[in-house]
Amino acid sequence: MLVRVIFSEADIRKVELTTKPDTVDLLISSLKDVFQINYDFSLQFKDINFDNELCNLTEISELPERPTLKIIPVLSLVPVPRSTSSEELSNTPSQADTDILSNSSEERKRQWPEVFDMYIPKFSVDVEYRLRQANLLHLRDGTHLIPSKELKHDILERLAETIYALKAYPTNAEFEAVASALVRAHPCLKEQGSVSGWSGWKNSLKFKMGNYRTKMRQRGHRDVTVNGGKHGKQSSCGDPPNKRIKKPKRGEVNYLPDYPDGQDDSSLEDARQLMVDEMKKKTPNGALIKQKMDLTFALRRNEVVKDKPAITQICQRWPALFTEHQVCLEFSRVVGKSLRQEFYEALDHHSPRLMEIFKAKRGLTGQVLADLMRQTKASDVTEVRCLVLRGLPVILGDDPSTFVKACFDVDDEEGLYNDVPVGILCHEQENITPHTQSLHHNASSVGIILEGNIVMDVESLPQAMYIVFGLTYALHLNYPKYMKNTFDFFQQVLLNLGKTDLKPKLQTLKNQLAM
Repeated sequence: MLVRVIFSEADIRKVELTTKPDTVDLLISSLKDVFQINYDFSLQFKDINFDNELCNLTEISELPERPTLKIIPVLSLVPVPRSTSSEELSNTPSQADTDILSNSSEERKRQWPEVFDMYIPKFSVDVEYRLRQANLLHLRDGTHLIPSKELKHDILERLAETIYALKAYPTNAEFEAVASALVRAHPCLKEQGSVSGWSGWKNSLKFKMGNYRTKMRQRGHRDVTVNGGKHGKQSSCGDPPNKRIKKPKRGEVNYLPDYPDGQDDSSLEDARQLMVDEMKKKTPNGALIKQKMDLTFALRRNEVVKDKPAITQICQRWPALFTEHQVCLEFSRVVGKSLRQEFYEALDHHSPRLMEIFKAKRGLTGQVLADLMRQTKASDVTEVRCLVLRGLPVILGDDPSTFVKACFDVDDEEGLYNDVPVGILCHEQENITPHTQSLHHNASSVGIILEGNIVMDVESLPQAMYIVFGLTYALHLNYPKYMKNTFDFFQQVLLNLGKTDLKPKLQTLKNQLAM
């Protein structure tokens, strides 16, 4: 399918798609992949029935054989608190990657920054003046400020607000990042009695964040109310208190978001039912489904995090969640990153070095990897991705045979995956004998297994891998034990999510990739 794509009057491109997508959403997804577009957009097309004037594209059947499309970026309006100053407003990043949804959940928008210096907030006018004067004295004669109780309270309170806007439960390393950034921004606050100059600030921040979470809990914020009363020494299940704390552990920025303003359980349940009814149609309205899924995100997270329902129940209540497009959108809602784009970009970036590492392996591991590499055409992107994804579990000590199953199209397949909690089933063509070291790059289709059921069918192994990874976030699932190192690699190395300290195997591989 040959397509002419208009980005602007000065930027008009031509692209040939291998097949004509079945839906508008799939067409948009294909264009995102081809042109590496990292924002959401709608499409217009030149309609021959109206002298080639542009019209909104709502049905794929409206397209002529060689269509001309125009990319229309969809912008979001970001609500700004009344207390936000004009200076803070000018520093607010523009949002060009989500739809305009005035009634969507109030979500965090970004991951914790690698460097916190730019996030040190502006304090009140009085506090800023006192710090500026103290910084000048420090610059002139090295004088250190001993903050009064009132001044320290104001500083810590503003820092706690800034931290909470990013995450409710920072790690020790993240507290250290904030404290050290504070001292770099205001050298007069450096502590003379500590080696680092900020350890006291770090400890004070920890206590302040505990108090701030209590305040947010009293206001009803769900990401902290879920843990109300869980710090006691006794629990009905006998677990230590920390084991029962529900908090982000894999880089989630929207772990338990609050309901949208003006919405409650009843209204969100009505919106969910509209989504379910739309999914039953032969050709569902993708825009309507996305709107309802955006609106009901907080309700859905409340269910999967707190109630942990069975997968079959989630399939019934949230059928749209088991489509590729919505898996990617849900991942973006939870962690603020583009799943498909960033997964493939990181995988392709590391593939040449990983293939070198595979070639250097010896012994039984080397034989398995050599067998996989013999099946690979280095010029075929999909085959290289299959090789890397099949080889990673081997060098990381996982058990891919439990995760990846294979069968003929005509086989009775159910017995292969009844006991598989999370996995992939590759349907091989009849003239290909499936075996444990197969790349499965010729699979006629690939099924995604959750709790012993096929919940989705996709086209390729690489596609299945990133969707399964996305589903672990969307459905709040634990990584499969037999592939935990591989999924940790996806999370911490490929997508740079969550804690930065790695297991020895992962750290060794990351070091090798940097050589």
